Amino acid sequence: MTTLGTPLSPSATRVMLLGSGELGKEVLIALQRLGVETIAVDRYADAPGHQVAHRAHTLAMTDPEALRAVIEAERPLLVVPEIEALATPLLEQLEAEGLVRVVPTARAARLTMDREGIRRLAAESLRLPTSPYAFCDSLQQLRDAIDGGIGYPCIVKPVMSSSGKGQSRLEGPQDLAAAWQTAMAGGRVAQGRVIVEGVIDFEHEITLLTVRALDARGEVETRFCAPVGHRQVQGDYVESWQPHPLSVRAQERCEAIAASVTEALGGLGLFGVELFVRGDEVWFSEVSPRPHDTGMVTMATQWQNEFELHARAILGLPVDTTLKCPGASAVVYGGVDARGIVFDGVAEALRVPGSELRLFGKPESHAKRRMGVALVHADDVDTARERARRCAAAVRPRAV
Repeated sequence: MTTLGTPLSPSATRVMLLGSGELGKEVLIALQRLGVETIAVDRYADAPGHQVAHRAHTLAMTDPEALRAVIEAERPLLVVPEIEALATPLLEQLEAEGLVRVVPTARAARLTMDREGIRRLAAESLRLPTSPYAFCDSLQQLRDAIDGGIGYPCIVKPVMSSSGKGQSRLEGPQDLAAAWQTAMAGGRVAQGRVIVEGVIDFEHEITLLTVRALDARGEVETRFCAPVGHRQVQGDYVESWQPHPLSVRAQERCEAIAASVTEALGGLGLFGVELFVRGDEVWFSEVSPRPHDTGMVTMATQWQNEFELHARAILGLPVDTTLKCPGASAVVYGGVDARGIVFDGVAEALRVPGSELRLFGKPESHAKRRMGVALVHADDVDTARERARRCAAAVRPRAV
C-alpha cells in the first residue's frame, strides 16, 4: 500500500522532474493533486514547470556534477526524466548507489535518450519490425549508407534531438549536404552522429500510450489507451486525435509491440510508443518513457489523462485508461521571435464548442516554437479535429 506524505513537511513525498516544459508542467500538477512535493529542474529559468513546482532549479542537466549536486541537496524519492539530454550515466550510478529511484529506470533513460540505443534494442534485440536504418558519423558515411541500400526517399535525424528538430526528408543526392547540416544544427548535443531511415509506405502514424502500473496484487500490469492518431510537419506534431480507428489485427499487433518494448525497458510509468500502420501491418518507430506531446489530447478525451496516468503509475497507484469521448488537439505556434509575448483571440478561441486552451507560459517565443495547444471534445473525431484547428487558429501571439 502506497503512503503519501504532506508537502513541505518532514513526511513529504518528494519527486524531482528533470525537464520542466509543457509536458513536465502537467505531470507536476498531477503529482501535486496527490499531495506530492515537487521539484522542477530545467536548463532555462522560468520554464513552465518552474512556475508551478514547490521549488525550481536551473542548470545544465548534461553536467553530471551539477546534476548530482541538486539531487543530493533535494533527496527526492523519485527522479523523473522529462527530456532526453541528461547525464544518464550519473543517473545509473545514483540508482545503483540506492540514492534515488529513476523513472522508469536509469537504464531506460539511457537507452531512450538517443535514437541509436532504442532502435538497436527494438530492431536487433527484440526483433521488432522497423524501417531500414543506419547510423552515420560523417557526410560520406551518410552517402554510402543511402547508396548501399537505404535508398531515396529517406529521413535523416540527429541521434539525439527533441521532436522534429534537425530532421530532413531527402528526395535525392542533391539534398545530402543540407540534411547533414540541419542534423548537426538540430541535435541536443554536439555528437556529430545521425540516423538515416528508409521511408515506409504507411497509411497511419499513431501513438499508443502504454502504462506499466501495479495491479491489486502488487504485480506490474500493462494497459493501453485508445490509439492516438497524429499529423506531423517536418517531424513535429501539429495535431492529434483520439481514438484513431485500427483493424483488430493491427490493434493487436500495436499492443504486442508496445508491450514488448516497454517490458524490455522495465519500471513503472507511461510510455509513448510511436508506430507506423498500413492495413494490418505495424512497424515500431520510437518510444518515449514519459508522456508524449501527441498525448496532450487525452486532457480532453480520457477520464485520466496521460499526465495523471504517469503520476499514478510511478507512485504505485491504480490507473484507468478508459476513453471518455472523442477529441483532438492542435498546436498554437509562437509565430514571432520575442520574449514575454501576449496572446490575442483567446476569447474567440474558447467560443469554439467543446474547446479548452493550454497556454504554456514559456518565457521566450520563436516562430515555430510550441507555445500552446487547443483541445476539443466532440461526438466524433472529424468534428473535434475541425474545431481544434479553428480554436488554435483563433489564438494570435504577438510581441509587445
